[in-house]
Amino acid sequence: MVLLKRIYKRAILILLPLALLSAFIEWKKLPMSILIGGILGLINLRGLARGVYSIVGTYRPTAKMVISTIFRLGFLAAVLIILFAFKIVNVFGILIGFTVIFILIITEGLRLAKEL
Repeated sequence: MVLLKRIYKRAILILLPLALLSAFIEWKKLPMSILIGGILGLINLRGLARGVYSIVGTYRPTAKMVISTIFRLGFLAAVLIILFAFKIVNVFGILIGFTVIFILIITEGLRLAKEL
């Protein structure tokens, strides 16, 4: 859980200034899209962490874990479909937010692996 806390802190430190800088490019949708993409990425990371923790704890996938994974992915897809259908967000902003979280996961994981 230490890894998650470090990712959350660094995500805030990166996403907020990035959203502020993107406000100079496109004022309406891009900053909010970057923040929403980052938040959805963090929510997805939290679900992944819980799924992995339940696998490690039980040594076998249970129906509860499979159902929660399908529910999490369905929720993520539904939120993205709604946001895109009503043209609330910019596609590139969502991708930037997801990419920032993805890079943070990789860098923090490598940093933790070096420490161990």
